[in-house]
Amino acid sequence: MSDFLTLAIESSCDETSAAILNHQSVVALVTATQSVHEQYGGVVPELASRAHQSNIIPVVDAVLKEAQLTLPEMDLLCVTEGPGLMGSLHVGVSFMKAVAMSLKKPLVGVNHMHGHVLAHCIEGQYAEPIEFPFLCLTVSGGHTQIVWAKSPTELSVLAQTKDDAAGEAIDKAAKLLGLSYPGGPMVDKKAKEGNANAFQFSVPRIDDGLYSFSGLKTSLLYFLQAQIKQNPNFIEENLADLCASFQKVTMDYLLKNFFNWAKKMEVKNVAIAGGVSANSYLRDSFISKGKQLNMRTFVPRFDYCTDNAAMIGISGYHQFHHHYEARNIVPQPRMEF
Repeated sequence: MSDFLTLAIESSCDETSAAILNHQSVVALVTATQSVHEQYGGVVPELASRAHQSNIIPVVDAVLKEAQLTLPEMDLLCVTEGPGLMGSLHVGVSFMKAVAMSLKKPLVGVNHMHGHVLAHCIEGQYAEPIEFPFLCLTVSGGHTQIVWAKSPTELSVLAQTKDDAAGEAIDKAAKLLGLSYPGGPMVDKKAKEGNANAFQFSVPRIDDGLYSFSGLKTSLLYFLQAQIKQNPNFIEENLADLCASFQKVTMDYLLKNFFNWAKKMEVKNVAIAGGVSANSYLRDSFISKGKQLNMRTFVPRFDYCTDNAAMIGISGYHQFHHHYEARNIVPQPRMEF
């Protein structure tokens, strides 16, 4: 088979990422993180877009050098179109439109959330490739969705959160517990030292198969306020147990609803995706539960969990080969699934 080279860019939030794929295999992947947000405890949109402007050319240059390729050798260009931060998306889209116009190459706009799901299609991750259809739990700082992947280009949301996303709930918990940004990895790290059954928090109801995390955040807030009144050092003295307990209730809730759907639909292949899928408790529990139900479980590589351009490249590759039509690509902060 002759080569088919794709250059992809991801810039939806605070990661500037570029990847080169040959068909469905990753040749090179380079991602620049933005440490500037740590001092603010969250992503500052204006600072994120400025950082993308500074990073995008060096990141593209680095990925081309790592792959030992040049821009004119690319057959296809892909870029995240949305959802995401307007300024961040604008940097990536404008850059790739300029490249596409100058080189007369086809450009595909990719839905960021489709990318997370299709990251499982990147070759080389699994001993046996994932098969369609499959059910995917996509969990990130901005989204919590149960997605039915009928084919690489036929994806539909079966259920999602009614309010906050799971990743947002964990980040909020980290902030309440005095942990640094980004909160998710810090909670996961501290939880490994604690007792997950030390504290009990209100488990949200599974209402019509949908998720809700606002009540879980409020439950933690009120619990901490009551305990601190009695002992001002409560958080410091119980930090590991608090992290472990909150993480457990959040992840167990995610998986209970997901596997209810999986059993109801009698699926054979199940997967997790998104930044929160890097959480060790979620990964281990997901694999364990899937085995109990005789389902094939697919857990992505860590560098394909967080925002990355490889997932944008694989999604754009399938779009191009299934139903490509040249169109004007524009940033869509609230892009529908």
